[in-house]
Amino acid sequence: MKLLVRTVNLHKSFPRGRGEVEILHGVNLDFATGEFAAVVGPSGCGKSTLLHLLGGLASPTAGEVFIDGEDITAMNGSRRTRFLRERIGFVFQRFNLMPSLSAYENVRLALSLRGDGEARGEVNEILSVVGLSGKSDHRPSELSMGEEQRVAIARAIVGGPKLLLADEPTGNLDSQNARTVLELFRKIHGSGTTIVMVTHNEELSRSADRVVSMRDGRLL
Repeated sequence: MKLLVRTVNLHKSFPRGRGEVEILHGVNLDFATGEFAAVVGPSGCGKSTLLHLLGGLASPTAGEVFIDGEDITAMNGSRRTRFLRERIGFVFQRFNLMPSLSAYENVRLALSLRGDGEARGEVNEILSVVGLSGKSDHRPSELSMGEEQRVAIARAIVGGPKLLLADEPTGNLDSQNARTVLELFRKIHGSGTTIVMVTHNEELSRSADRVVSMRDGRLL
């Protein structure tokens, strides 16, 4: 089994008043290449904080994060950004789409940031995969919430990242759109992408190869 993600004694604290509150308490966790893992637990247990550290969106107070054998916590900002853009796609709960850009342009922007240029055919193919080939010219305000989430997923997987991180990908969706997203994740995982997902959705977590449970910043 080849490891893609490894955390070593991971801690994360945030300022509160005159002191600090510790969100993660020495988390040691591995994810294998090709794995589909769900991270579950009550609100405030540190699930999203862990995901943000894995994606390089935040830095730990202490500990290390290894992606593809490289310690991202030891990299400087520009090198880490380049490294992670090539390997990781991130699906946010609130989508984080650019409101002035069309679906096509939002997905193309992700490729441009990775240095892959125009790649029109690849963008159109990914939009087709998520069932939005007929709405590529629509802006987020012209899409339903389910369609917005599918654009966000397309943006995350364009360019073929090794690792897909998803933070409550169905949290803002009704049951029908949540099932559509679930089917997309099954398809993405079937293509060989490693998925680590934070979720409260029991059906989504049951689809995972492994469920990682957290409470009060620790693994159970």
